[in-house]
Amino acid sequence: MALPDVATPAASRPASPELLRSVFRQHATTVAVITAPGERPAGFTANSLTSVSAEPPVVSFGIATVGSSWPAVSRATHVGVHLLAEDQQEVGARFARSGADRFGPATAWRPGPEGVPLLDGVLAWMVCRIIARVPAGDHRIVLAEAVTGDTVPDTRPLLYHRGAFTALRD
Repeated sequence: MALPDVATPAASRPASPELLRSVFRQHATTVAVITAPGERPAGFTANSLTSVSAEPPVVSFGIATVGSSWPAVSRATHVGVHLLAEDQQEVGARFARSGADRFGPATAWRPGPEGVPLLDGVLAWMVCRIIARVPAGDHRIVLAEAVTGDTVPDTRPLLYHRGAFTALRD
């Protein structure tokens, strides 16, 4: 039986930022938006959201220190973590786009606990207390403990794979 065409050690490439991006384009993720309070709310699309611990409930995400949201996240005590619903491609794109008016009229949101901006229409959300910011190259890994949140039953997630938004297939 023939094996599928997959990478083998003989076909390897040296480690580089391009290799990392190429490998992680193959990694399908739920689209997450992280928000932070401030004089002007901040937010960004993150594909690095990870569940770290159930007890206590801790998540992590990466954020570039050169990104426009880093100053707000670096000062925040709490952040919002949102998993986008299948019909929120434009929200995901807006929060990923540099220079976009992320909290303008096109974005439905409201202030939540601790002043954290909460996006409307999402699959799930949490307000999390930041417990650590760990240096990691040109990023910080933020560890945050969930303090409140909710999910919307029977809602399908927005996914990101191979550089594009996509949805689950039936």
